Amino acid sequence: MAENDSLRHQGMRKKLVDGLKIKGIKDERVLAAIGKVPRHLFMESSFLNFAYKDQAFPIGAGQTISQPYTVAFQSQLLQIEKNDKILEIGTGSGYQAAVLLEMGARVFTVERQKELFQKVQLFLPEIGYRPACFFSDGNEGLPAFAPFDKILVTAGAPSIPEALKEQLKIGGRLVIPVGKENRQEMMTLIRVSEKEFKTEKHGGFVFVPLLKGTVNF
Repeated sequence: MAENDSLRHQGMRKKLVDGLKIKGIKDERVLAAIGKVPRHLFMESSFLNFAYKDQAFPIGAGQTISQPYTVAFQSQLLQIEKNDKILEIGTGSGYQAAVLLEMGARVFTVERQKELFQKVQLFLPEIGYRPACFFSDGNEGLPAFAPFDKILVTAGAPSIPEALKEQLKIGGRLVIPVGKENRQEMMTLIRVSEKEFKTEKHGGFVFVPLLKGTVNF
């Protein structure tokens, strides 16, 4: 990977991290991970000059690679501990999964778009990241691998899927943007007991919608 990750890229990442600190990201492990993951490798070559701007960009199949601030903000809300077992809903480019892996988590990631799933499954190991990748409907989670310490949803949901709540460990955290297509509220759901959940709200964001079913082309 080193030959594709120049000192210039590393310098641009440092600037990005400095900008994230100014915007309020305080978790040093999140900042260190963003400082290490080569975001430019996750993007179409035409966008390489924009790879370290704090913006979202298209990645194909009507999806985007999330804005670094959003990735950092959601990762910080998860309060990740080393070896946490994390379910990510919406693999997309694989960038968020790489950040979580860089933080020492064990990542199970689900993608409903076959084109993106196949691309990421080949690409991530090539640059040294090995999450467990699954092609399925994220609304269903991964019941066979539950429970999870943390669950992260990277698409806007009209409500919190019941299947995901059930797959969260007691004491676990679920981070999800909830709301209508044009604006969602970032929410943290903490499982207090078998039946009891506590919710926290963290402001407005805009994500692509969390859709049902899978896309096989």
